[in-house]
Amino acid sequence: MPTATGQAFPSERASAFATQFASIYLNMKSEELDTRSRQLAPYLQSDEDPQFGWDGYGRMFAANLQPFGVEVVDSNNGVVTLAFQSGARRFLLSVPVYYSGGRFVVSGRPALLPAPAPADLPQVAQPEGDEAAEAELRPQLQGFFKAYADGSSDLSRYLVAGKSLPSFGGAFAFVELKSVVVPVGGATREIQAVVVWGVPTGATPSATPGATDPSAVGGRLEQAYRLTVEKQGDKWYVEDIRGAGRAVG
Repeated sequence: MPTATGQAFPSERASAFATQFASIYLNMKSEELDTRSRQLAPYLQSDEDPQFGWDGYGRMFAANLQPFGVEVVDSNNGVVTLAFQSGARRFLLSVPVYYSGGRFVVSGRPALLPAPAPADLPQVAQPEGDEAAEAELRPQLQGFFKAYADGSSDLSRYLVAGKSLPSFGGAFAFVELKSVVVPVGGATREIQAVVVWGVPTGATPSATPGATDPSAVGGRLEQAYRLTVEKQGDKWYVEDIRGAGRAVG
């Protein structure tokens, strides 16, 4: 899909305008016709159909609206495409927009389109594993992730000297180190780990360090990390932690 670059049509502002419009246009409830028409009015020509093509029957709900692309026609006209979710499905909405004198208006009927299907993810061969290093790392990583979760002062004992890392401070509980992938290498390696966190029972994670009790968590959440680790003497220490990216373990 073409994306505007280096043209006079203000693509970012047009996207914001179209996103606001779509958040009203895509939510249809027959018992709220008057509200919908009043909310749509600032985006349309004054003589336009107040429901903008909807006959007032049926229901539709949209969420997670995000700009997807902008096709620039000329300095005054563009077509903004938005991604959104309705129920269990993703869709696209194409919105024609006219711009002049710092103002926008929806210039024609929008069009619903199916969103692209998920990409096919190719299989990637795992690197040759170092089982001995994995056995050494597991207890260290278990201690690290527990301290990383609860924010205890023990965290520093698992880090390379001079390093510091923020922690969750009790917002989540460490439940399990599910898997570790340790490639063959030297004293410094980039490894991957799958960790299970305990999801708190409250509506939001606690801001109080150490507040989440592992025995009282409401659920489990599996996540993947990359860690840079360094061996000093007979122990491994964590230098850095990041999101893993591709599936591991």
